[in-house]
Amino acid sequence: MNILVTGGAGFIGSHVVRRLVTQYPDYTIINLDKLTYAGNLENLKDVDNNSNYHFEKGCITDEKFVSDLFEKYKIDKVVHLAAESHVDRSITDPLIFVKTNLIGTANLLNCARQAWEGNYKDKLFYHISTDEVYGSLEMGTEMFTEETSYDPRSPYSASKAGSDHLVRSFWHTYHMPTLISNCSNNYGPNHFPEKLIPLFINNIVNKKPLPVYGKGENVRDWLHVKDHARAIDIILHKGVPGETYNIGGHNEWTNIELIKLMCDTVDQKLGRNIGESQKLITFVQDRAGHDLRYAIDASKIERELGWIPEYTFEQGLAETVDWYLENKEWLENVTSGEYQEYYQKMYK
Repeated sequence: MNILVTGGAGFIGSHVVRRLVTQYPDYTIINLDKLTYAGNLENLKDVDNNSNYHFEKGCITDEKFVSDLFEKYKIDKVVHLAAESHVDRSITDPLIFVKTNLIGTANLLNCARQAWEGNYKDKLFYHISTDEVYGSLEMGTEMFTEETSYDPRSPYSASKAGSDHLVRSFWHTYHMPTLISNCSNNYGPNHFPEKLIPLFINNIVNKKPLPVYGKGENVRDWLHVKDHARAIDIILHKGVPGETYNIGGHNEWTNIELIKLMCDTVDQKLGRNIGESQKLITFVQDRAGHDLRYAIDASKIERELGWIPEYTFEQGLAETVDWYLENKEWLENVTSGEYQEYYQKMYK
């Protein structure tokens, strides 16, 4: 089986690539990544010499490049993770999100359709999306299900909602086997430090301010990236074409309670007085269009495919803090941009 993973040098993508490369030595895994700021091949140094792993630098919006990849590797399945994903950046520059997330997905779908020429036996296009397409929930017990109506609130979530609809259109129009999964917020090793958990761990370590939007009352459901990678693996192999699966951590936290837990966890790891780092918390003006609450009902994937999260949040967060404390060189290379300069020169 020849599997194309897009965005495989990114946070979630690198964990998916590693899992597929190591769990399935008889598969050929092709990692397509443009190596933008969020793509870092240092995330995959432990598998880059594996004989069943190949890296291709390129853009998912480049029609000829993608089409040539399908021909070169005789791609059987696509696991599509490549995306612009940071909400704050989408507010500043929405067009790059439209180009990558919408045009890029449309190009991948069309190249797959043309390469497979209607012969879809053992073929699959699996698109990884976000719970943000569903909009915002009020406080309470309501949760997002696979039947929840779409109501995106940011340019990022709108671009992902559009890409979801494109994938479904190829299922209905061309009968191309497709799958979609919508996940909650991920955390874990190798996360680019613009996102909340790695950013705040770094700030706590360096005793920098911890800026919290509004009153910190927004709620997110947190999912360990290794649990997510395992879910993607299961859906890839057992998912029913045409279906959607929600992946969540059963793990809701308000931002302020999460940040306090991070402060205390890092304080404990560094031998500081517990509570010392909470003094770094500062409240700032809320983000435009900031959704109040996300919560995933993941009962379908549990019921139909047998997946449940294995990490508790306290365990996963402690391991994540340990990873960042033990990989200071990785963090320094990322924050300085040195990693990008190195790999851009290598893959001109």
